[in-house]
Amino acid sequence: MNINRRRGAIATFITLGVLLVGLAVTQSAWILLHERTVALAVLAIILFSLLIAGVVLNTVFLVREIRRNERQDSFLNAVTHELKTPIASIRLYLETLQRRPVDEHQRQQFYSIMLADSDRLLATVEQVLKAGQLGQKHRQQNRTLIDLAALVADCIDITLQRHHLEPDSIVLEPVPGAVRLHVQGIAEDLRTAVLNLLDNAVKYSPSGVHVRCSLAITHYTWATLRITDTGLGLPPNQNKRIFNRFYRVPGRYTVKIKGTGLGLFLVRNIARQHGGEATATSPGVNQGTTITLTLPLATPTATPSLATSSEKA
Repeated sequence: MNINRRRGAIATFITLGVLLVGLAVTQSAWILLHERTVALAVLAIILFSLLIAGVVLNTVFLVREIRRNERQDSFLNAVTHELKTPIASIRLYLETLQRRPVDEHQRQQFYSIMLADSDRLLATVEQVLKAGQLGQKHRQQNRTLIDLAALVADCIDITLQRHHLEPDSIVLEPVPGAVRLHVQGIAEDLRTAVLNLLDNAVKYSPSGVHVRCSLAITHYTWATLRITDTGLGLPPNQNKRIFNRFYRVPGRYTVKIKGTGLGLFLVRNIARQHGGEATATSPGVNQGTTITLTLPLATPTATPSLATSSEKA
């Protein structure tokens, strides 16, 4: 109901803005045709021009605010669902274990499911907390030298285990020239970014997970990670919007896919805080998506001994 009311408000403000602009133009034309004093006519045109500009700007700001509120409502609903579902599941299995005896095999199954639900719950909480941390502009942390290939391989292993996938579902292609790609950064944040990209690729591949990851040096000074899936793809004009906070691609084909709208927002912000960028490309709906994460290569003066301590952080 709130969404319908806000959509109605958007239509009302747009209609009001159009009517006021039309009225202002009509009055300006009437004054120009009937007013003999040139100075007054010029003054009237200026005033009505300012009125038009004010109405347009006011309408734009109102529409943006209403859309932002809609995204926040969607985020709250998504987070509530992401928190409530695993809690309800864990409670159900605990009540079952409490009320009736179960054999050891079934008990272990229940434990596995509850652990998976707790991991899902923890991941949602950490994602929300990470979004809050990244909002702090002056956030400072010690940066270390990180072997990007090792970090990506570790994230792939975690994603395969988390989603119970076959090893060939996510493949990391060999780095051209067998070079080692080192970047200077916060290992925890970069791990979060890569895990979000992999989880996103898996989540939006409902018909089967076939993800390919590649690492390369581009323009001599950049380390580039590309993660390509064969999933749902992106509609036109969505390549940049998907990185906005709380934003989720509209459409029936994404309704049943769970998420908070924070994953790619975190990826882009982490990339930018490391001096890099995150971009998306897609041939179209149901044709897969490629997310590219670009980071500056570490300078040759960086200390390599720090890499091993950060890779498994």
